[in-house]
Amino acid sequence: MTGMELKVSSLAERPEMLGQVVGMANSWPEFLLHDPVGNSHYGRIATELPQYVLFAEDEHGRVVAHAYSVPFALADEERGELPARGWDEVLSWAFADLRRGTPPDTVGAVSIVVAPHAQGGGLSARMLSAMRDNARAHGFGEVVAPVRPSAKHLEPRAPMEEYALRERADGLPHDPWLRVHVRAGGVVEAVAPASMTVAASLEEWRGWTGLPFDSAGLVEVPGALVPVHCEPGRGYAVYVEPNVWVRHTL
Repeated sequence: MTGMELKVSSLAERPEMLGQVVGMANSWPEFLLHDPVGNSHYGRIATELPQYVLFAEDEHGRVVAHAYSVPFALADEERGELPARGWDEVLSWAFADLRRGTPPDTVGAVSIVVAPHAQGGGLSARMLSAMRDNARAHGFGEVVAPVRPSAKHLEPRAPMEEYALRERADGLPHDPWLRVHVRAGGVVEAVAPASMTVAASLEEWRGWTGLPFDSAGLVEVPGALVPVHCEPGRGYAVYVEPNVWVRHTL
């Protein structure tokens, strides 16, 4: 895959590709698709901010990866710091700024997705580089990314604060996706402890995961970075996902 002939474009340049980009297969766990903030805003990016949606086509014209980002005003007087509510907050801020006409000063990475059949060949790193280049081309000096570490789901009980700082012998992050960001020039800055929240009924969780969700306490769910809090006496379970803030100075 690393030798694949790729063409990277934005949806602003190629609006006719909207259907292919939005319809590209992904490998997200089902429960991640039910974050209310994401459901409210993510789908708007491709139509309202198409210049921040990049996609890669293979030699046959098939979309094999895409990268979504959003501009927002981090230096706003009520903000200034990278938010604890990471991914959710970046989406909320970006569309609030767009609605009000607030000039943005920062680009927030939202997602980089590689089609399942094209994974494992370095496409995610190429799309991250394209995202950085796109932000620079639009006049921005930094990209901030609420990163979802790709191997954290293998250690759901490990504190993210410890996991995020774990390094290999060569000084690069232990986690593969954090490693890609650092190799690209990013700096691990902080943990976003409540980056995404999915609260739902036990029936919904059972449908998404195939697990019984019949015992109170922490439930480990495949693909989840931390355990899900299950409250059978109250009929619901809540997943609060931590991410890792990485800052890319361009």
